[in-house]
Amino acid sequence: MTDDSLDHSDFSTLGFNTRAIRTGHQRTAEGEHGEPIFPTSSYVFDSAAQAAARFAGEEPGNIYSRFTNPTVRNFEQRLASLEAGERAVATSSGMAAILATFMGLLKAGDHVVSSRSIFGTSVILFNNYLGKFGVETTFVPLTDLSAWEKAIRPETKVLFLETPSNPLAEVADITALAELAHARGCLLVVDNCFCTPALQQPLKLGADIIVHSATKYLDGQGRCIGGAVVGSEDIVGKDVYGFLRTCGPTMSPFNAWVFLKGLETLKLRMEAHSKSALTLAQWLEGRTAVKKVHYTGLESHPQHALACKQQSAHGGVLSFEVNGSKEDAWKVIDATRFLSITANLGDAKTTITHPATTTHGRLTPEERAAAGISDGLIRVAVGLEEVEDVIADLERGLA
Repeated sequence: MTDDSLDHSDFSTLGFNTRAIRTGHQRTAEGEHGEPIFPTSSYVFDSAAQAAARFAGEEPGNIYSRFTNPTVRNFEQRLASLEAGERAVATSSGMAAILATFMGLLKAGDHVVSSRSIFGTSVILFNNYLGKFGVETTFVPLTDLSAWEKAIRPETKVLFLETPSNPLAEVADITALAELAHARGCLLVVDNCFCTPALQQPLKLGADIIVHSATKYLDGQGRCIGGAVVGSEDIVGKDVYGFLRTCGPTMSPFNAWVFLKGLETLKLRMEAHSKSALTLAQWLEGRTAVKKVHYTGLESHPQHALACKQQSAHGGVLSFEVNGSKEDAWKVIDATRFLSITANLGDAKTTITHPATTTHGRLTPEERAAAGISDGLIRVAVGLEEVEDVIADLERGLA
C-alpha cells in the first residue's frame, strides 16, 4: 500500500509512531519515498478560470506559499493527527503561533485570563502589544482554580496556560480548567511545548486549542525556528488560518521538512529525555547545595499525582534552586564544561540557563517574584547524552 493510495483520515486508527512517520505525505508522480520540499513562492494554474476558483475558495489547491505549500501542509496534517486535532496551522515561530491565535480570536475590548507561570516573552506580548490594541490580560496562579474563576469577566474570551510551566514545572488541571472555561463561554488554549503530543494531549482533556514552539522538541536538534496552532477546523481552520493568510507569519518549506523529520522520532526522544531528566532530578534532590528541585516526575512535586494522570511521562525540562545568590547560580552554570549555556531547549544536547537573566530577564523584579523566578534558579533541559556525564558536569559547580 502506498501513501498516495490511502485516505489519510484512515490513519487515525494507527498507532502514534506510525502516524508520526506516515501521515500527510501525498506521493508525487516522481514516486519519492521521503517527503519532498517545495521551495516555491507561487503555483501555475491550468487556466484563468481555475485561478479565479482557487482564489475564491471554490476549488481546493495551492495558491501562494504564504498560506498554501505542500511541505508545510504535510507537517500540519501530521501534527494535527498526533494531537488528535482536526486542523493545524504552521507558523514562523512559537511566538508567532501565540500571536496568530490571539489576533485571530480577539478584538479590542476582549479580555484574557492567563497563567502567571508562562514564558517571559509571552507576558510581554500580552502586556505591551495586545494591550496596545485594547485586549486586557489578567494573570493568575496556575494551580489556583478559584483564582481563575474569579478573574473571568463577561468580556473574557480565552484562558491561556502552559503545563508543565516554564521553568518551575507547575501543573494545571486541564480538564477542570476546560470545564470552567466552557461554562463561562471561553476557550482554553494550552501551550504543550514541554510535553508534546508524545506525552500529553490536551485536546483529549477538554482544551480547545494547542500552541507549539516547533523549535523545541518537535524539531529535537535545535536546527530551525517554527511554531504551530492545533484545534478544530471551525476555529483554527478559519480564524487562526485567516490571520496567517493575510498577515503572513509563515513557516518556510525547508523548516517544515526539518520538523517532519523530527516528528518521526518524537516519541522515542521524549521517552529518553524523560528517563534521563528523572535520574538527574533525583540526584539533585540529594545535593546539599540544592535548595529545591522542580520536576513533575518527583514524588515530592506538589502536583505529581495530577501530572501522572495527564502525562504519560514527565519530559526533559527541570529546574533547581541553589542556596545563594545570582552569582552562586552563575558559578554553577559557568563550571560546566560541555553543557550548552543557552536559553533554548528541546535539543539532543543538554542546555542550561539562568531564567531570571535570560528567558524572564525582561520582566520586572516584581513580575519575576510573582512568577516564582528566584535569582538562585537554574533551568536544565536534559538532552540525549549519557545522563551520568550530565551529572558529572553539574557536579563540578555544585561540589
